[in-house]
Amino acid sequence: MTSALKSATRTETGFVLIAVLWILAALATLAAVYSSYTVSTAAASHVADDRVQAEASIRAGVEMTVFRELGLPDQARPARGGFDMRVGRTSVTVRFRSENGRIDLNAAPTDLLAGLFTAVGVDSSRAETFAERIVGWRTKAAGDANVAGADGKDDKAAKEDELYREQHMPYPPRHAPLDDTLELSLLPGVSLAVVERVLPFVTVFTGRAEVDVSTADPTVLSAFPEMTPQILGAVLNARVNNPDDRRALEALLGPAKARATTDPSKAFRASISVEFDNGRRVHAEVVFRLKDQGAKDQVDEPYDLLYWRDDFDGPMQSA
Repeated sequence: MTSALKSATRTETGFVLIAVLWILAALATLAAVYSSYTVSTAAASHVADDRVQAEASIRAGVEMTVFRELGLPDQARPARGGFDMRVGRTSVTVRFRSENGRIDLNAAPTDLLAGLFTAVGVDSSRAETFAERIVGWRTKAAGDANVAGADGKDDKAAKEDELYREQHMPYPPRHAPLDDTLELSLLPGVSLAVVERVLPFVTVFTGRAEVDVSTADPTVLSAFPEMTPQILGAVLNARVNNPDDRRALEALLGPAKARATTDPSKAFRASISVEFDNGRRVHAEVVFRLKDQGAKDQVDEPYDLLYWRDDFDGPMQSA
């Protein structure tokens, strides 16, 4: 073989080798991309599977609470309680309490709202102002056929509109019930720090002006007009020693009982913790209302879900 032929053969062989190496490199890249895609898909599938399991476990906790409540007569239903259960590959812990132990922002009178702000550390003058802002926010606007001219509500709504304009707020008051407790942050002058302090004690789901003294937090009880440390102490002691005697609790309130009730509630708030076998935890807060037994709309579920938030939705906030 001549030297020229040998040289051409080596050159051709070199090109072939380079081509093979490029093909191998491309295949390796494709393999890496496919491997990464497979891992990502598997991880996403696992997260989605965890969410499905968590939601099933949370709903099971709610339905077990409903089952326990509906299994008893109205007057015998516990206003608070808790239990543990096993669902699939999760352990579920449920703690529930009557929603009527919170102050309803859409129904509570001004003095009770002001008392709550005072109870969480707001000075009395600002507490009264914040309470008035809540009432102004929920008061129907002028021109509503249902309220026009009634008890000066038109004048109050107009003054509230003017206040928002004077303070250069980019929106007027809603003039309708609050849909969410977080709407407190939209009120002029009410800081986020104050909102965070009152969120654990308020609701928009009961429609009751009174508060259930058998389940209310001590901070809520402190908000009652004419509440004294002595009355508060007596009520808290009675709740520990004889929690089922609701009439006795109400009697202990004396002059402070104007804002109290001991009637059973149909709305409950459940705090639910779901722990997977691998140690992962998911927390949820759910508010539901029991339906009247025998009601026509009770075909599918014996309860209505009013609020649901879990860790998959982001940072937990009360409604």
